[in-house]
Amino acid sequence: MENKAIGIFDSGSGGLTVFKAIKKLLPDERLIYFGDFARIPYGTKSKKLVQQYALEDARFLMQYDIKMIVVACNTASSMALDFLKDNVDIPVVGVVKPGAMAAAGKTRNNSIGVIGTSATINSNAYSQAILENLPQADIYSNACPLLVPLVEEGWLDNKITQLTLKIYLKDILDNNIDTLILGCTHYPLLGATIQKIVGSHIQLIDSGQETAKTVYEVLTKNNLHNKGSKKDDDQFFVSDIPQKFEEIASRFLGEPLKNVKQVSFDDMNLGVDIISK
Repeated sequence: MENKAIGIFDSGSGGLTVFKAIKKLLPDERLIYFGDFARIPYGTKSKKLVQQYALEDARFLMQYDIKMIVVACNTASSMALDFLKDNVDIPVVGVVKPGAMAAAGKTRNNSIGVIGTSATINSNAYSQAILENLPQADIYSNACPLLVPLVEEGWLDNKITQLTLKIYLKDILDNNIDTLILGCTHYPLLGATIQKIVGSHIQLIDSGQETAKTVYEVLTKNNLHNKGSKKDDDQFFVSDIPQKFEEIASRFLGEPLKNVKQVSFDDMNLGVDIISK
C-alpha cells in the first residue's frame, strides 16, 4: 500500500499550492490532483452540498487506488472533513487544522490574525481550531474576496494588489497580532507582498506548508511512505478546463503543467446523493 499515490482535491486551482508544498516535502510520493472547476466556487453552496461534492471528489480519486486524501480546499475542510473521515477508509487530511495548530504554537502574544475567502471566514473554522489548541487566543479575522482574482490574474506585487492588501489588513494590524494565517490556498503566492506590508515581526502561516508537514506525519504514523523512488508521473484531473487554467496552474507550480485530463461527471459515475437523505 505504501507505493500507492496520494490524492488531492480542490474546487479549483488554489489547491495546487498545497500540491506543490507536498511535492517539495515528499518528492518520492506520486500525487494525483483533482480540480472541480465545473462546480466552483464551493463557498456559495450549502454544507450538505459541499459534503456531497467532497465525497464525490474523494471517491473519484479513490478509483486510482490512493492511500490518502488531502482536502486542499478551505471550504471543504471547514464543512466536510469529519463527514469524509466517516465515509472513506483511508486517512484524510484538511488544510484548516494544520494551519491553526501552527499558529497556536508559534504565537508569542496569543494575538492571531486570519485572512481568507468570505466562506472560510464566515465558517469560523480557523477560530474554532485555534481555540481548541490555544483557548486564551485573541483572533482577528477578515474576508478578502478580491485577492483570489488578483492572484489568478498574476498581479502579485503591483500597486493595486498592495493597496488592496493594506485595506484588508488595516483593522487586523491595529490589534497587535504577531501571527497571520494565510487561510486561502491562493494566498501563499502573495506571501512576499504580505510580509512586506505587515513587517518582519509578524509570522506568516502558510496552511499549505503546514498541511504538507501533517501529510508527512500521517504517512509516518501509518507506515505509508513510498519505500522506493517515484516510478510514475503525477496526474492532474479537472471537471472543466477554464480559460487560462494552464497559465494559472503553471504559475502556481512554478513549472509547466503536464498530464492534465478533463473528466465528465458521467466518467466519474459515482452515484453519490446525500442531499435527499
